[in-house]
Amino acid sequence: MLLRGLRVLGIGIRRQPRIFVVALVGSCAFGLLIIANAYVIGAVVGEVALPAIESGDLRLGALLLAAAALIGLSVLRVVSIFARRIGAGYMQYRLQASLRRQVTRRYLRLPVSWHQRNATGTLLSNANSDVEATWFPIAPMPFAVGTAVMLVTAIGVVFATDPALGLVALTIFPALLTLNVFYSRRMAPRQARAQQLRAAVSAIGHESFDGALVVKTMGREAEETQRFDGKAKELRDALIRIGRLRGMFDPLLETLPHLGTLAVLLVGTARVRQGAIDVTELVSVAYLFTVMAFPVRAIGWVLAELPRSVAGWDRVQRVLSATGEMPYGQQRVDTSTAPASLRFDQVGFAHADRQPVLRDISFEVPAGRTVALVGATGAGKSTLVNLACRLVDPGTGAVSIDGVDLRELSAASLARTVALVPQVPFGFDDSVRANVSLDRSGIDDAQVWQALRLAQADGYVAGLADGLDTVVGERGTSLSGGQRQRLTLARALAGQPRLLILDDATSAVDPRVEAAILAGLRGGGTSILVVAYRRATIALADEVVYLEGGVVAARGRHVELLAEVPGYRNLVTAYEQAEAERERQQAFDETTSEVTR
Repeated sequence: MLLRGLRVLGIGIRRQPRIFVVALVGSCAFGLLIIANAYVIGAVVGEVALPAIESGDLRLGALLLAAAALIGLSVLRVVSIFARRIGAGYMQYRLQASLRRQVTRRYLRLPVSWHQRNATGTLLSNANSDVEATWFPIAPMPFAVGTAVMLVTAIGVVFATDPALGLVALTIFPALLTLNVFYSRRMAPRQARAQQLRAAVSAIGHESFDGALVVKTMGREAEETQRFDGKAKELRDALIRIGRLRGMFDPLLETLPHLGTLAVLLVGTARVRQGAIDVTELVSVAYLFTVMAFPVRAIGWVLAELPRSVAGWDRVQRVLSATGEMPYGQQRVDTSTAPASLRFDQVGFAHADRQPVLRDISFEVPAGRTVALVGATGAGKSTLVNLACRLVDPGTGAVSIDGVDLRELSAASLARTVALVPQVPFGFDDSVRANVSLDRSGIDDAQVWQALRLAQADGYVAGLADGLDTVVGERGTSLSGGQRQRLTLARALAGQPRLLILDDATSAVDPRVEAAILAGLRGGGTSILVVAYRRATIALADEVVYLEGGVVAARGRHVELLAEVPGYRNLVTAYEQAEAERERQQAFDETTSEVTR
């Protein structure tokens, strides 16, 4: 653990060598100034204080010289402390920021399938507490190295002063280091366990907050509280075990330097009586031992945090070394506003360790046309949508826009060309304006209103208290489901995409509003791939692709498929009957309510 931890810190030093040198120089200067200060104090006591006590005559010149020496050393120590602490802190925060950016960029490059296999809370913990834990020991590291330099110098100086006192130092200082190493080994598994539990608690908390509506409506508050409470108690117990170990070792680490001081006084007094040393030398060595406790603790701080640092590093490296990266190409497609064409050419896809989801899918969304994807649950519609906007890559075959494979497009080009409106709408805890524009350059209020009009959302937005400045709340909780869907659609339209992909994105709006939205989109000169269930929506498409069991079972116009494909007819009419029944029940409830009033 010690070697692994030092290797991690070595990586940090190589990444920020200049800042580390500044902090190290300040730390070494601080240590050497402590030794110098000890011998100046010894000289003041032996050469100024004792003669004044013995003679009863205080020499003013000697006193001023002693004061000037002590003040000068204090000023230099302050400067060295500034250099050490500012350098070490700056280095630590730069390393944490750099590693956090690495993790975040890696998250962005990894495919959706990888994110689906990892809990959100764990990913947050990797980017936050694990990154902080990795570089936490780097701040006291220069202090620890400076302390080691100070210890070696101090032992040499003490030996030069008197070999007997040097033997005392040679016993106490190695004992301190040995105790720190033993402490680090005992602490390692406890720190690793606590780091794992932090991530687990974060994951459960995030999941519970994310599913708050489910928890409340299903009456699972007590069970969720119990689940969180159990894991939180495990974390509490793990931290208590760490605290107990620290509580046992900290007094020992504090006591050893003081025992060394007592040993120096006992041995030193005898040596003074023997005439081997004088009072000046004894006071210098004794004072040196009294001030050693705090600097030596810096070594303990580094060693104590090394297990946590290694645990954090391992967890971060698991992210950085994850496979499945989806690199973008450099090719660009047409930058005009003309509609784009989308083509699936013998596409196959399977999730890891699972049966194929899609097999030999081939069809095209011609430029400026609307194609509807229809199929039962599990037929592969959402997977096709993810492939069309390159959230995942096909296992076989190719998906292309304007004849260019999506894997060869640059990220910026793909984002400008394709816009996805997902099945589950999402609203940021920000204003309507910010939710639609997303701070994209070139999107002003006029374009925001135009996008809202196309999404049939301008009416309700105009009626909000603050209009475009209205804050919609976290995940858009202040809006209805239909309003959130239209806001999400407006967000996609504001970027003027050449290809619009709707993954059942209008299911929560009134059929008449949905028809108006789709009619407006058809007249906007945008190619559209829409996952649809409603007959009215499907009928507006130029072509329908019917999926069944991960393959294209039929293609054609809606009326043709309705007449010729029994599976398609049964699916569409079943949904239509369910919707009609829901509308009849709603009308009945409204009539009953009116009669009651």
